[in-house]
Amino acid sequence: YTEAWDADKTSIHVMPDTPDILLAKANAANASHKLYVQAWEEAKKKGYDMRADAIPIQSAKASRDIASDYKYKLTHEKEKGHYVGCKTAQEDPKLALAARAMMLQNDRLYKKAYNDSKTQIHLPVDMLSVQAAKECQTLVSDVDYRHYLHQWTCLPDQNDVIHARKAYDLQSDNVYKSDLEWLRGIGWLTEGSVDVVKAKKAQELLNERLYRTRPEELKFTSITDAPDVVQAKINAAQISDV
Repeated sequence: YTEAWDADKTSIHVMPDTPDILLAKANAANASHKLYVQAWEEAKKKGYDMRADAIPIQSAKASRDIASDYKYKLTHEKEKGHYVGCKTAQEDPKLALAARAMMLQNDRLYKKAYNDSKTQIHLPVDMLSVQAAKECQTLVSDVDYRHYLHQWTCLPDQNDVIHARKAYDLQSDNVYKSDLEWLRGIGWLTEGSVDVVKAKKAQELLNERLYRTRPEELKFTSITDAPDVVQAKINAAQISDV
């Protein structure tokens, strides 16, 4: 089946400058990795000359030193032994800084200047604010606000004074209860009081002996010739065994 096609394949000739062939060659050149890195390979073969004091080299070294943990702590390791053997605390800069910070945070030292200058203030007596403060003190003063009754100055025979005394006597609790003083200490029997009488009446109402009368206590005489009595006698005689 494919013999004729195989024979024709070897006899087909395509011109090398056709557009399809040229496009395929261009695509092969673009996709070729060897051609892609050919310029870089040739540049590497030529070599390069980079000096030690070049800016990229200096920048890389500085970045490495900054990022290095050893270089970062080198200054601290060198300074650790310098604080040993100080004669006084004032010579140590860190101790002096801590003492300064403590003094700034100390509340007593912070308010020392204010407390010293607080008693050195001199105000004129006729100052407007001082006069206003005195007036306010007089208004809110309890001593000046209240005037007790015994401090009044009035004649004892004035009508308003007599009326006030009469009103005080009427309102006085001692005068109000003075008519009951004669009862103080007098004995009193509860017999005949309202509560006692009420209790007795309630007891009589609840007393079953007084409320009910027993049948055996009633005075009753039976009639001997009553029909029911005669019939009862006849019945008793009839059922008697004797």
